[in-house]
Amino acid sequence: MFRILKIYTFLFIFGFLLSPAFADEQKYGTEHDGPMEHYAVHLDEVIVSTPMQDTIASSATPVTVLHDDNLRMKAGATIGETLQNELGVHGQAFGPGVGLPVIRGQDGPRVRVLSNGLGANDASQNSPDHASITTPLNAERIEILRGPATLLYGSGAIGGVVNVIDNRIPEKIPETGGSIEHKYNTATTSRQTALQFEGGKSKFAYHFDGYFQESEDLNISGDAVDVTRGQVSQSGLSVDANTNGFVNNTNTHNTSVTGGASFVGDSGFFGVSGNMVHMDYQIPTRGGAGDEASFINMEQRKLDFKGGLNNLHGFFKKIDGKLSFTDYEHNEAHEALFQNDTIEGRVDAKHTPIFGMDGVMGFQMISSYFAAQEAEADEYITPKTRTNSYAVFLQESFNLSSNNVAQFGLRIEHDVLDSQLRANPDQSFTPVSLSVSDLWTIDDKKSINIAITRSQRAPIVNELYFEGDHEATTTFQTGNPNLDLETSYNIDIGYKSSSEKVAWEINLFHNWVNDYIYSARTGGTGGDDNNPAVNYLQSNASFIGYEAQLIYHVMKKGAQDVDLTLFSDYTRGQLTDVAGSVPRIPPLRWGFQLDHRNGNWKSNLRLTRAESQEYSGSYEADTPGYTLLNLNTHYHIENFKKADMVVYAKGNNLLDENIRNAASFLRNFQPEPGIGAEIGIRIDY
Repeated sequence: MFRILKIYTFLFIFGFLLSPAFADEQKYGTEHDGPMEHYAVHLDEVIVSTPMQDTIASSATPVTVLHDDNLRMKAGATIGETLQNELGVHGQAFGPGVGLPVIRGQDGPRVRVLSNGLGANDASQNSPDHASITTPLNAERIEILRGPATLLYGSGAIGGVVNVIDNRIPEKIPETGGSIEHKYNTATTSRQTALQFEGGKSKFAYHFDGYFQESEDLNISGDAVDVTRGQVSQSGLSVDANTNGFVNNTNTHNTSVTGGASFVGDSGFFGVSGNMVHMDYQIPTRGGAGDEASFINMEQRKLDFKGGLNNLHGFFKKIDGKLSFTDYEHNEAHEALFQNDTIEGRVDAKHTPIFGMDGVMGFQMISSYFAAQEAEADEYITPKTRTNSYAVFLQESFNLSSNNVAQFGLRIEHDVLDSQLRANPDQSFTPVSLSVSDLWTIDDKKSINIAITRSQRAPIVNELYFEGDHEATTTFQTGNPNLDLETSYNIDIGYKSSSEKVAWEINLFHNWVNDYIYSARTGGTGGDDNNPAVNYLQSNASFIGYEAQLIYHVMKKGAQDVDLTLFSDYTRGQLTDVAGSVPRIPPLRWGFQLDHRNGNWKSNLRLTRAESQEYSGSYEADTPGYTLLNLNTHYHIENFKKADMVVYAKGNNLLDENIRNAASFLRNFQPEPGIGAEIGIRIDY
């Protein structure tokens, strides 16, 4: 109770100290730059992840773009935490060190996380306990793509693509300057610092950034372990060391350093960057007095090359090329070593209009070496496997009429897996994916879009060959070397409308998947430690859902704006062959957000209601509903010592609820953070 009182007192004092400045300082933005007007600006945002440089308004499928203040105020320690309040997107935490995005109920290999248009190439797609190496606090923008645009970056990303863009290889000569940001969160006890410095002269540009984060045990409301629900998945679970008010063994220590440079000429550019990441994060225990304190120690080294040619004369008018070399490994409590060495390259070529079509063609190559080895037994739980993937793709756009734009896309891949020590060690797959979409602009305020996609995905190494105890997830996992291609058929329909007082949009989707690959608890145990058994299986599946929001312009007086946003999203995942539910699907979510702006001061109050998730899957307990109340306020100070400074404060989970995230593998052992305050400062010069 004392902790809650301190948080509310802190938020009150923060607002009180800044309030005298609110009436005088009106410089940042204009009086017509309120939340409602921002929706129109939002629709004109250019999507840099698509070579065609479409805008959000001209996209036939939902696209989310975060940058500037919108990104700064949402950026968290992980990519999942950063995106978890976007429509159709949830976070999937595995302790404070791991947070991955879940899009329309999909995670893992069905959501590809990119760094500047190339794969992050860590191990996060293989298991929910593996962290993503992306650092949102250093990002300049983050884009979420769904539908046809995902075919540009990989087949089978039926959830979507998340592209984290940080300008580590400048394509233009930036102004000399830099930034520093520091924040502290009382609930996660997280201290984060991000540094950036870039500039250039003549035709030479450079970029440096760094990120440092550490945290102690996570503060929560109530007990860490929900014993009753935990025993549904693990009947022999013994909890005799449950903690209250905090989650044991949840420390994190992360460092990321990047340096890049490029030569920028009149007709193009070429550059190189190097990145080093070191992460140490602990894995929450399961409440047993003798439970081993597990942890993950991770290192990644990445070398990127990027170049482009502009204003070409001939069939192609612009060509961009990217190449990366990644050396990744992590150690799980000195008991298993995971390795992933990857070479990835791609070429995107925009062509001149032909037969009324404007578009891009490209080629992508990924060669990876993945293995996971038990230290004591000197045995491979995932055998050494070389995966070579080659793909060609295209996306074309053409006008059916003055207000009707159509697109189609095609991607053909060939994946070859060369493994050891397992049945069916040498396999090959040829996924073929295609899409068509149409955007009908009724007038300058209304539009309807529809997209139909057929996407295929080859199984990844873990799904095929993993066999053994997995230390971090405390499971005995068994892959299936007989898995076949996964084929999905998706229809996406959307409507957007805006007026002076009201703007709203809704997206409906239905996805049918043949041979859907999923990990399922069997109810039994396996391995030397008798951990709960998890098998990789296939079944036909169906996903249906929606995303909707309505923005109502409540008030405008001078430089003040007040907007009310109503929002909701929902996904239902069913296994049609075995008459069950897809495990770890987020529940129905709805709520409202109240935005206020007065000059340089912006604030919002957001209430989210998540209903209980009763469709939990076999040997999975249901997840109770919760109500999440957050408060966010920030203030700009311009020309402070020739710099732009923003100070901000957040109040998270102000109702101090014990929140169990249905999408999380650890939901019965680690709740979401309890009530907490976050304060931060960012200086750009």
